[in-house]
Amino acid sequence: MNEPQPFDLSAYLERIGFQGELEPTLATLRSVHRAHLAAIPFENIDVRLGRPIGLDLHSLQAKLVAGLRGGYCFEQNTLFAAALDALGFEVATLEARVRPPGATATLPRTHMVLRAIVNGQAWLADVGFGGDGPLDPVLLDGSLCETLDGSYRIDREHESTLVLRRSWRGSCRDLYAFSETPALPVDFEMANYFTSTHPQSRFVRTLTVQRSRPEQRQILRGRIYTVRRGTREVEREISPSELPALLAQEFGLSISPEDSVRALGEG
Repeated sequence: MNEPQPFDLSAYLERIGFQGELEPTLATLRSVHRAHLAAIPFENIDVRLGRPIGLDLHSLQAKLVAGLRGGYCFEQNTLFAAALDALGFEVATLEARVRPPGATATLPRTHMVLRAIVNGQAWLADVGFGGDGPLDPVLLDGSLCETLDGSYRIDREHESTLVLRRSWRGSCRDLYAFSETPALPVDFEMANYFTSTHPQSRFVRTLTVQRSRPEQRQILRGRIYTVRRGTREVEREISPSELPALLAQEFGLSISPEDSVRALGEG
C-alpha cells in the first residue's frame, strides 16, 4: 500500500497569499477558492512542450507551489483537494464531461471537479476550468451563484447527471456535466494521459493560459490575449516576442523565454 504523501499547507497558503481563518467554514472555502484562482493560473505549457504531467502531490507542490507555475484541471483540483482536506473539509473528487459551445457529440470525462461538504450542504468547488469557470463554490441544490461576470447554477438533467450552467450577456450555456459518484486517482491518471498526449486534445494543440480574479479575467489562447472586466472585453493579438514578458508580468509565471516561445509553437 502506498503511503500518503505529505502536504505542506503553510507553503500552499503562502503561495496563494491567504491569511484568513483556517476553520472549515463556508467563508474559508469561498476565500481559499478565490485566492487559489487569483494566484495559480490555469496553463498547459508543459503539455505543449511534451513534458509528462504528474498528479502526485510531490510533483504538484514542486511545480504549482514552489515552482511558481500553474497547471490544468487535474493538477489544479488535485492540489486544491489536498488543501481542502488539510483544512478539515470533507471533499470528494468527481469526473465531468465538458460541453464546449457548438459540440453535438458526448465527450469523454476529461475534467476534474470537487464536491465539498460544509454544514451538511454539498458545494461544487472547481479551480481548474479556466476563463469561464465559477469564481466561487456553487451549491449542488440548484441555487443561483451570482458573480461580476455571470451567474452559475447546477441543474439536475437526469437522475444521476448534474450540469453546471453559466448565464452571461443574456444567454445561458452548459459548461460541463458530472455525477456525484467519487472517482479514484487511477481514473484521473487515464484521463490526464489522454488529455495531455492525444493529438486531437485541445490542450495539445493550443497554448492556453488563464487567470481569474474578481475584478478581471485574463485569457491567452494561442496568440489572442483577452482581458475581461464584467461584460467588457479587450482583445488583441500578441507577437511571439511579447509572450515571455506577458507570462511573467500578467500571469506571474516563472517560465524561460525559450520555453515560452516553444510552447506557443512559433518564432
